[in-house]
Amino acid sequence: MKQISVLLCFRYLQHRRIVLLSMAAVALSCALLIATDSLFTGFINAVESSVSRHLGDIILEAPSGRTITEYDTLIDSLCDADSIESATAVLSSQGLLLSAPGKVKTARIWGIELPRRLAVTPLHEALLFQKDKPAEQVGFVVPDSPDAIGGIVGIGVLAQPDEATDAYDMDAVKAMVGQRMALTTGSMVQDCTNTDSSQPRFSRKVIKLNLVDVAKTGVYEFDQSFVMLPIEELSKTLYPEKETVANLIHIRLTAGADEEKAMAVVRGVWRSFAEDRFDWYGFVSVTSAKQLNAQLIAEYRKQMNVLLFIFGLVSVGIILLVFCIFYLIVMTRRKDIGVLKSCGVSSGSVAGLFVLFGTVVGVVGALAGVGLGWLIIDNINAIEQAIASVFGIKLWKASTYMFTQIPNTMHWGSVLWITGAGIIAAAVGSLIPAVAAARVKPVETLQYE
Repeated sequence: MKQISVLLCFRYLQHRRIVLLSMAAVALSCALLIATDSLFTGFINAVESSVSRHLGDIILEAPSGRTITEYDTLIDSLCDADSIESATAVLSSQGLLLSAPGKVKTARIWGIELPRRLAVTPLHEALLFQKDKPAEQVGFVVPDSPDAIGGIVGIGVLAQPDEATDAYDMDAVKAMVGQRMALTTGSMVQDCTNTDSSQPRFSRKVIKLNLVDVAKTGVYEFDQSFVMLPIEELSKTLYPEKETVANLIHIRLTAGADEEKAMAVVRGVWRSFAEDRFDWYGFVSVTSAKQLNAQLIAEYRKQMNVLLFIFGLVSVGIILLVFCIFYLIVMTRRKDIGVLKSCGVSSGSVAGLFVLFGTVVGVVGALAGVGLGWLIIDNINAIEQAIASVFGIKLWKASTYMFTQIPNTMHWGSVLWITGAGIIAAAVGSLIPAVAAARVKPVETLQYE
């Protein structure tokens, strides 16, 4: 009798076109939840990884107004630790960049050291003109002007992306290479003429530089604000009375290193290095890249969970739709059910037939939903561009969502529970019709039908 139930189940699947509607409902609901979860998870992962990717896994920062001297010794001590792969020094400041007559933009200025920087971050990959060079050849050298100061500038500092496409005018950007620019910045210095010698004043500095390369990281914050110079040149300009200094140390951990233990190692190395050098050493900040955005990431995850809950409630409609379709099948197939029961098929077997029917619908629909969700995620950027070109609506703007591309990685970790929920929903929707089918009385049915 079980074989008869299975055969009838597949017979109904083949000949009842209305069943396709319930399969489509399961598929669309699963695809919606998978796409939403994957897009949100991809965005959250991109935010988390962008900080680590471009700053390092751990950031050691001196208090405001303080600088670190002899940082080479500190970096060598850090790199001797098993959990630390590489480290690099950074001198950070703020300023204004005059890139062309009348074109001024605020900039975050970094004095960096090459090639150490390339060992900590993938800056090499973001460069438009030097990315094909070996890492040891990447630098700030200005062709035909070895004494000039070279600079690497974020692409968004030089040009604004098109409002409709988020694309930059690359020909205009390339034409700027070698161009002379002026960077206005400054530092706090002690004013010798002030009667209160404890009150520092701001000393304005201007740096003339030549553009040697353009950085396009794909992360809006970096592309729109960063100007990078040799750390020696920036330090000499800001603190002419000191040797080369830094106020940040960016650290890359070895693969698989425990972050908390590595941070403890960094604190220990810093204490040994700075205890006899700086009276402010206890106020230094040692932070992981994940901690920098922890609060923001937590809020994103809350929003994702709320959205998935809302879409989950909408997807409960699967149960109602399957219930209606299967109840209709029961009402129109009472004669078949009566024949089966008159031949000795038990009520439990009849009910099992419709539960099996609903489960098969759920499995087929859920698998179709996984495929549809994968297609949406894999082609999401092409879909977004097509909508922008056809309707003139830009759904994804780098200035709003931080990245030039929509993260399109399928989050397979959520596929299992989403497909399982879809199958269970279809099976639950078939329960009441299954009970109704089991209660059909063959004598009354065959007598009147």
